[in-house]
Amino acid sequence: MEMVPMARCGCGSTQCTCTITAGPGVAVEGNGSPALPYVISAEPAEVSCEDVRPCISAGPGLAYDPATGVVTAHLSSNPGNNLVVGGDQGLFVPAAAGSAVTTGCGLRGDGSAAAPLAVATGAWPYPCPPDTSGGVVVCGADGVLRGEPRGQTSMRSYYEERMYPNVAVPPGFDEPGADFSTNVTNPDLCRSALLVVWREVDVDFNLPAGAGAGYGQDSDEMFYTRNTGSSLATDVHVQTTKSFHNAALLGPGATVNIPLSVTFDRGSGGATYNRIQINIRVLMISL
Repeated sequence: MEMVPMARCGCGSTQCTCTITAGPGVAVEGNGSPALPYVISAEPAEVSCEDVRPCISAGPGLAYDPATGVVTAHLSSNPGNNLVVGGDQGLFVPAAAGSAVTTGCGLRGDGSAAAPLAVATGAWPYPCPPDTSGGVVVCGADGVLRGEPRGQTSMRSYYEERMYPNVAVPPGFDEPGADFSTNVTNPDLCRSALLVVWREVDVDFNLPAGAGAGYGQDSDEMFYTRNTGSSLATDVHVQTTKSFHNAALLGPGATVNIPLSVTFDRGSGGATYNRIQINIRVLMISL
């Protein structure tokens, strides 16, 4: 197979017939002869800042001003950020904010991964589980931790005396006599209260010889006496007390009426009464 030589410039010993033209930024020296071969070189083109700025954009953590071409760190304005630009224009985190953390009462740890900040708690010393029996701690409007409201106890006492013009004691049982009552208010605005009530009654009887009389609270006869002597017995009285608790709790700040009905029993022989004294005492215990 015959080899066909590639076309080439005709170059003699002193010159070359090829024409080489330099383009922008390119320089050509020599004439292509062995003595003066072509030397092609390129001059670096000047690139201005205005040519480069459109190619730059700011990413996360950076800020860029296309008017000046200045690239800076973008510092977050979110609360709690401690990163600042220092006096030497470098980025740093102040030691007080980024390294050691001083904890006070109720906190432990230094904020590091090995010792994160946590609430300092004690051991639960009771047999009941804290999930169902433990109290709660909340943050108040003043930013201070608050526990549950303290329990309260309070006592209320009401006394009344009524005088009568020697009223005959009725002969039956649980006969109506006089009605008394008082209102009590739970001073605790957070918790319901258990009410323990004591009701005291004292009735003065005048008993001729052989006469008898009794009194009670509601349908419960509390005292009965009979004059077994031969002369009039005046102002015979005994103070009795009955205690109970309200079946329902009294709500926070709520008010309830505590009634007391004095009844009479087995009046005989001309027995009369001339005075009734009562006391209503209420102990309230917030739960």
